[in-house]
Amino acid sequence: GPVEIDIPAFIKYIAQANFQAAIEKIKEKNSLPAVCGRVCPQETQCEIKCVRSKKGESVAIGRLERFAADWEIRQKENSEKKVTQNLASSSVAQVAVVGSGPAGLTAAADLVKLGYRVTIFEALHSSGGVLRYGIPEFRLPKHILEIEIRNIEKLGVKICPNVLIGKTLIIEDLLKDEFSAVFVGIGAGLPHFLHIPGENLDGVYSASEFLTRVNLMKAYQFPSYDTPIKIGRKVGVIGGGNVAMDSARVALRLGAEQVYVIYRRSRKEMPAREEEIKNAEEEGVKFHLLTIPVAFLGDEKKRLAGMRCLRMRLGEPDESGRRRPIPIKGSEFNLDLETV
Repeated sequence: GPVEIDIPAFIKYIAQANFQAAIEKIKEKNSLPAVCGRVCPQETQCEIKCVRSKKGESVAIGRLERFAADWEIRQKENSEKKVTQNLASSSVAQVAVVGSGPAGLTAAADLVKLGYRVTIFEALHSSGGVLRYGIPEFRLPKHILEIEIRNIEKLGVKICPNVLIGKTLIIEDLLKDEFSAVFVGIGAGLPHFLHIPGENLDGVYSASEFLTRVNLMKAYQFPSYDTPIKIGRKVGVIGGGNVAMDSARVALRLGAEQVYVIYRRSRKEMPAREEEIKNAEEEGVKFHLLTIPVAFLGDEKKRLAGMRCLRMRLGEPDESGRRRPIPIKGSEFNLDLETV
């Protein structure tokens, strides 16, 4: 797989019911196994290389990783053994990690294992990055994330929340102070908008804002939330990746009666994991494939009331290798929506 875990060895240990050896083998290379076992796109990475996939189904490597990680969590909960931190001596070089998402946490854990002293600086008040604010509870339970982060802290990593690098401190300050190197793992940052008419209407959200308000700010917890979110009965989600599936499934849980996913290519080209697409379908999400939005339609109060869409057909492949969507003249139609 991408992080070079010895997959045959860890599967062999599981087959022998030696779960401790299995999780130790995984953790040689991967410090977030309970997270990766739940959210990584195994079917395009480790499982696609599995020789069994040539004749049917590949071994469920992701599920086995998740099982081994959860087994270890249960053992620790039962034993409550104190884990000793392997704190590096004060003479060792210090490394600063900016951002406590999956990249920052992994880099920090790897550096500590190599013997460095590591401090993570996180802009938000709680760590985890996209694992906390982006991925919903039903796909990655937050208590699992807390345990994984605590395990990384137990290795000796120090996490400083509420420090926005570039504002609270700048990278030059870190290098001037005590850090010999800085790893920048700040995430994707700004959302990608479509730049079509009506984008500023009330009721049009970026997925990152929508998911952050639900996952981090608990916008659904009446009356204790900071920023409520009113989504209405009909919701549209534009895009075909995992974030789109998460947004659609969150909207259903917030009470939407009808959720549409609008995607410009066919189902085969959707970048989301097959499992996420199936879960969304099973929960009742409707798919408008080969469709693009061309304008958001508002009411007199500047609230979203609908979306004008255009049907597409697939032409020749573009630079991504996927077939390019081409608009079909005269195929416009409107969708009634209260939130997008």
